[in-house]
Amino acid sequence: MSEPEPTGLTTGRDAFERLRQTNAHAAEYWSARDLQHVLGYSQWRRFEQAIDRARTSCEQSGNDPEYHFAGAGKPITGGRGAVQVVLDYHLSRFAGYLIAQNGDPRKPEIAQAQSYFAIQTRKQELTQELASDLERLELRRQAGEEFKALSGAAREAGVQNVMFGVFHDAGYKGLYGGLGSARIKERKAIPERDSLMDRMNATELAANQFRMTQTRDKLARDQVQGQQRAIETHGQVGREVRAAIQRIGGDLPENIPAAEHIKQVEKRIRGAVPKFQLDDRDASGLLGGAPGGVDA
Repeated sequence: MSEPEPTGLTTGRDAFERLRQTNAHAAEYWSARDLQHVLGYSQWRRFEQAIDRARTSCEQSGNDPEYHFAGAGKPITGGRGAVQVVLDYHLSRFAGYLIAQNGDPRKPEIAQAQSYFAIQTRKQELTQELASDLERLELRRQAGEEFKALSGAAREAGVQNVMFGVFHDAGYKGLYGGLGSARIKERKAIPERDSLMDRMNATELAANQFRMTQTRDKLARDQVQGQQRAIETHGQVGREVRAAIQRIGGDLPENIPAAEHIKQVEKRIRGAVPKFQLDDRDASGLLGGAPGGVDA
């Protein structure tokens, strides 16, 4: 018998707060069966896979899964009134956080859960290198999204597909003192086959993301129409961002050495297992207070 999907639930903080319960140890917990639908999973089997991955992450992070994932039964009423007890889990806040981290990243509900279940008191033991890697990887993702959005804005302004290379190069030339993408790669000894943004460090990515964001906004705000005007606008914004960098004494982007390929960064992050040191209450999870069930 499959569990009917609950109705009337909203996603976001309100839903998570509504589903939060308290056990005999005065510890907060969530029913996995309740969270399943709020997190966008229609099939229990797939959600249980996310729970299994979260249990593994819990153990690898130096915490005892028994304090955070408790097997339980949940009575489910079928269409004809028959009651069946199905497998459920009681999950601590830390467990909810780990499930969100191990959930399907394509689901917007997962992003909401990651924000809600984030444990502010945790101390994540990351090397400085890994922290920098995470920052760069996120900036690269954001820059890629902004590139797509800017391309859409350029198309609306009248830039034809065959001129997209010229349009995007205009922004590079403005920001890099007249250097287009090909000459930037040559200056930095970047192979032609590599994406230029894949070889930018965090500072350079941030500068380019700002250039693209401001260009997109200006195209819309000034209601720019016409291929040539759009290209000129991109070059102008690039020059203004460059001037701002010069005014504050920052490194000009053409002088920033090429960074290692972003794929190497992704590989290093996947291989890293961060350790979570939780305070007593978070570490004890479902037991409440300090491990062992004694209030701290």
